[in-house]
Amino acid sequence: MPVDESDSTGPRGADPQASRATLKEVASRAGVSATTVSRVLSGNYPVARGTRQRVMSAVQELNYVANSHARALRGVETPQVGFVLANVLGQPFAHAVIGAEREAARHGYVCMVGFSDHNPQRELTVVQSMRERSARAVILIGGVVDDEAYRSRMVEIAHGLDQAGSRLVLCGRPPLAPNVPATVVEYDNEGGAYAATGHLLSQGHRRILYLGGDPAHTTTAGRLAGYRRALATLGGGRVKEIVERVTFNRVTVYERMRRLVADGPEFTAVFAETDLIAAAALNALLDSGLDVPGDVSIVGYDDSELAGDVRPKLTSVRVPYEELGRLALSTALCLRDDRFPPAEQHQVLGTSLVLRNTVGPARDLG
Repeated sequence: MPVDESDSTGPRGADPQASRATLKEVASRAGVSATTVSRVLSGNYPVARGTRQRVMSAVQELNYVANSHARALRGVETPQVGFVLANVLGQPFAHAVIGAEREAARHGYVCMVGFSDHNPQRELTVVQSMRERSARAVILIGGVVDDEAYRSRMVEIAHGLDQAGSRLVLCGRPPLAPNVPATVVEYDNEGGAYAATGHLLSQGHRRILYLGGDPAHTTTAGRLAGYRRALATLGGGRVKEIVERVTFNRVTVYERMRRLVADGPEFTAVFAETDLIAAAALNALLDSGLDVPGDVSIVGYDDSELAGDVRPKLTSVRVPYEELGRLALSTALCLRDDRFPPAEQHQVLGTSLVLRNTVGPARDLG
């Protein structure tokens, strides 16, 4: 339904008292009907790409802003998608949000972002809020503690969103039970750790320290599994598993590593669960008078910007986080939008090892 001239609250130009652009003016500028403009803005109808571009250009040129309250009363709302992160400071999954947001913008969707701060109840509250705002998809980004309580909660959320015409998307998380209406886009977490540990083994390292978080967390569990599988299959029976649990805090990681090397390290290499942990461990090794990689080699995970900033530059496992977010959104939307082709609702992206300067041949422990 076309929107009348009163459906505009945006001032034209810098003067707040200036006349306001109308939908009819947008239609005239774009060379289309008012109905077409309304359809482009609502996102509820298929519109040719060229037409959509002309309309959006006219909207921008005229600084047109539709009255959201009037649109809601008519049942015409801008399509939205939602993202929920545990921690806004986590750089890797921030890139996943960037990928999803760019994909959303490309197809005319508006994005909502919420933060759970690792609180399950808060996560529920944020998801429910997004559901009430008719989000076409709700993307939960990042690993979790995959226990019975979590699965029960996610299954309930998935069915609730599905009944509301929305879609639960698990990004960087493992799938739920079969037949649960949820989209899953993850990466080869275990495979990346296997490759990293295998590279250290290929350099003669047989005492490799794994420095990571809580094994109950899905991210840690996958990377620890890859580390252990590499030791078992590539170590030739002459390896020793050394696992140290740390919190994801640079200060505590630094202090732990200084204590581990105080009396001479019992390891020749470190596989750090994240680049943040690797950077803190690297600083501790260097401040302890050790050479990297001459005395101790180190590998990180995520291939964040930090990996290229530290010295020596960090060898790390690259995860295509931006593509992860983009694919998570596009895969979910294919179920809700006829403009998207069908897609497999469980996809796994590959990882790769980026070689830099922190890995060398193993030294002799004596």
